[in-house]
Parts: sequence; structure tokens; C-alpha cells
Amino acid sequence: MRFSYYPGCSAHSTAREYDASTRAVCRALGIELDELADWNCCGSSSASHTNRELSAALSLRNLILADTHDADLVATCAFCFNRLKTAQKNIEPSIRQQVEQIAGAPYQGKTRVRHLLDILVNDVGLDALKHQVKQPLTRFTAVAYYGCLLVRPRDGGFDDPEHPRVMDRLLQTVGVDCRDWAYKTECCGASLSITRPDVVTRLVRNLFQRAEETGAQCVVTACPLCFSNLETRAPTGGRGLPVFYFTELVALAFGIPETKQWFGKHLIKVSKVASV
Repeated sequence: MRFSYYPGCSAHSTAREYDASTRAVCRALGIELDELADWNCCGSSSASHTNRELSAALSLRNLILADTHDADLVATCAFCFNRLKTAQKNIEPSIRQQVEQIAGAPYQGKTRVRHLLDILVNDVGLDALKHQVKQPLTRFTAVAYYGCLLVRPRDGGFDDPEHPRVMDRLLQTVGVDCRDWAYKTECCGASLSITRPDVVTRLVRNLFQRAEETGAQCVVTACPLCFSNLETRAPTGGRGLPVFYFTELVALAFGIPETKQWFGKHLIKVSKVASV
């Protein structure tokens, strides 16, 4: 099973543990990830808020590069996944022509943009994942946090945009007691981290409070920006729950030893739920 891989900017910087755990889990499952050569920023965050045409053009260039591969394109960042899907859905002819000239190749539109969650659950399958589990994570009680972009746009996603379940099912397969909650798709305010930190702090505090009310001991996400926002805006006084990438917990359940290195990069100590 082979896929083109779009890591995005965070995976090569602040979210290295997400990239490393993604690659480790895929190796364990026999999934080949072929990183897209010469990829560029997807246009999320600042570009998407200041110049819609530039944001679309940045994603379109990546899609043109992906068209040269005979494989689906995998994104792990929720922001990147959303921007690529949105650009694919709303390409304006004038932008397309300009980007094709810059890229020196036409946009063929033959590449499917996929999220790793979709592939693990729907392509690999939960039975195959369960077969790889060496140490079930029965000591973990968690909530799956999808954020506001992972399962959108509505008609281009891979799960119910209002009440997604794919990450819940994956975590349950590796032994996690995954609690249901009504805030799994609420915004954490990541795009406002610099301009309105007061709003972001309130949103994040509310998410942690609601997660704690379920009895969860940690929050699991699939977005580097959500992860960073939750960790840096966590409530003080020891009330911030540990935050994990879903790939880190899958790797831990698979018995992959590098998990200790990844957990050491977290700002919120994971020792109270992960004895590593």
C-alpha cells in the first residue's frame, strides 16, 4: 500500500513527533509514504486569512505536484487536509492558469486527498490494526478532539462533520476508553493565537473543562495547530490534561519503542497517564 505524503510545515518543525509517529505506524502496517518532492506551505493560517487567492494557489501547486504520482495524497494536519480539499473543490480558472504556468504542468485533478485517519480505519481496517496491538492501552481514558476543520468540508470529508466517530473507533481498537463528548468539533481558536489570545485562552479552558467532565485523563488530536494551542493555552495550576497525537498512542499500543522520545517533547507531562 503506497501513498504520496504531504507532511506540511508543522511536521518538519513544531510537530516532529507527529511526523515521526506517523512514519513509524505506517512502517509497522506496511504502508509506504512517498513524501511529495518540493512541496510548499498549504496556505493555511496567515495566507488563508489575508489573501484567499494566494492560499488557493499554494494548495493548488501541491495538487499539481501530486498529480505526477500514481497514488492518493495523504495529509496528517487537519489544516493542511482542509486547505487542500477546499482548493480542489473551489479552483477558479484564473488562479488555475497562473499556477499551472508557474508549476510548468497542468492540473489534472486525478489525485484524491486523504487523511491518515481515513486510511487507517477504512483502508487498513480495524481488524488489521487490532492484530498489531502488543500492549492494549486499557489504562488510558481519553476524548477524541477533531477540531473544526478535520471533517470539513461537509461534502468532501470522510466522517460525519457534526458527530465524527472515526478517531474514537481507532482509539477504542487499541484499548483506549474513549469517552463521547459534545465538544469534539468545537474550535480551539488556533487561528487567533496571535491576534486574540484572550479569546483563545477562553476557548481552550472550556475544552479542557468539558473533557474533564467526561472523566477523561487526556485529549487526543489529529492536528498540529490544535495540539500546540491546547498545550500552550492549557489551564494553569496543573489542570491541563496531557495531549497526544493519535499516531503516538497507536505506536505505543504497537510496542514501538520511540514513543519515549516523542512524549519527551510534550509541554504537558504525560507521566500521569503514560508510564514511560
